[in-house]
Amino acid sequence: MSEYAVKVKDAFSFRIQSEDLNDFDAVQLESGQYHVLHDNQPFVTEIISSNFTEKKYTVRVNNTAYVVTIQDKLDMLIADMGFETDAGKQVNALHAPMPGLILEISAKVGQQVAANEPLLILSAMKMENSFVSPRDGVIKSIAVAVGDAVDKGQLLIEFE
Repeated sequence: MSEYAVKVKDAFSFRIQSEDLNDFDAVQLESGQYHVLHDNQPFVTEIISSNFTEKKYTVRVNNTAYVVTIQDKLDMLIADMGFETDAGKQVNALHAPMPGLILEISAKVGQQVAANEPLLILSAMKMENSFVSPRDGVIKSIAVAVGDAVDKGQLLIEFE
């Protein structure tokens, strides 16, 4: 059984067990859209965007968009200990977390970027995933081009 901490709009927090997901009755309507029935309440949902680096997702529920942050057990443990998950972390490369297609590249080799600055968009599982810079730095190389199909773990961008 897995536990997740979910925060909606940085205001409403709750914990959910993987078993709780069995209470949701979801039917896919079209790419990324679902009809969800929970406690006899109908919802039309859509994942608009996701940021795997920050574990943030923008989800539309009945035409209202919400920013949702999901933490797993390790993230919760680190937060409970008072540490930041990315404190002191020096990320030198950005890799694809899943197979997909590069839709857009916002950065250029030699460009100075700030933390959380948009770098590229990867389409995967019919969702557009925005990747932002994990730190301040300079782009050393870009290993992909718009239109490239990438594999999980493939190098996307390298930092100096």
